[in-house]
Amino acid sequence: MAIFFLVVGFEIKRELVYGKLSSVTKASFPVIATVGGMALPAVIFTIFNYKTRLEIGVGIPLSTDIAFAIGVFSILKSRLNKSLEVFLLTLAVVDDLLSIVIIGIFYSSNIRILGIMASIVIIIILLIVRKYERTNHMAVYVFLGIALWCTVFYSGIHSTLSGVILAFCMPIYDEKGRDKDLSYRLQHKLEGITNFVILPLFAFANTGIRLIGSFDFSQDYPLMIGIIAGLVLGKPLGIMTFGYIGNLIKIAKKPAGSSWYDVFVVSVIAGIGFTMSLFISEIAFKGANVEISASKISILIAAVISTILSVILAMMKKKANMR
Repeated sequence: MAIFFLVVGFEIKRELVYGKLSSVTKASFPVIATVGGMALPAVIFTIFNYKTRLEIGVGIPLSTDIAFAIGVFSILKSRLNKSLEVFLLTLAVVDDLLSIVIIGIFYSSNIRILGIMASIVIIIILLIVRKYERTNHMAVYVFLGIALWCTVFYSGIHSTLSGVILAFCMPIYDEKGRDKDLSYRLQHKLEGITNFVILPLFAFANTGIRLIGSFDFSQDYPLMIGIIAGLVLGKPLGIMTFGYIGNLIKIAKKPAGSSWYDVFVVSVIAGIGFTMSLFISEIAFKGANVEISASKISILIAAVISTILSVILAMMKKKANMR
């Protein structure tokens, strides 16, 4: 998963430097919408699980799965404003970035100062290499990346964050400098491994639902309701509310040519949380098989509901336009 986060880190950094997040005007609406799309699910989940042993799962319903969300949008593209694909992609990228921060802050334990200090030393070396290493030797970054993963793992901070840190420490270039952009070449080499090996392996290993012992719904139904309601209801309501307010007070601007109905359909698609939600459920309830299974069932149910709702809403729009 550190490799997956490395690829995501490259995408995020490129968007921040040259892409859709490179200016306040471009980033404001999806960023504000993303904050709402994470805040409201957290509130909904907390309402059902406040001051219980399940409260630690608050990070589960916060994320949007980029691959599945874009896949559903592609199917519905003919029925929606095509410019909103950029909005959804940006939303998912910012969502991933904030989820990474949440994992680092709330899902790390047994912090070791020595490991953190060693990680900082390697980060400094990476930054020095980035400044003075002119030949862009991939081996140098691979060696330092593995060393960074080891030190972050030892520090007690979740080791997958080493992938994002490495991505942010590597130089990137615009289209004109693409021939010397090591991060671009590395990203494209790793995308195939990520998409066809790592993520399928992760899904195969982590979507299995193990019902060991008695599955006590009286104990776990608040967790399940919190996740499903957070993703299916909290995501779209948070995105729409924060996006509308931001547009109303003119600190953000709705994508040109798109209606609020289109934005709402996309916000429903954003309720498909899969990879990151499964990942957080594993680390939030490590060793608690019943809670992990309950979380996985809820994530899958929410994904199915969000997909069906988005298809229905898109079809309703098409019918309305035909009248």
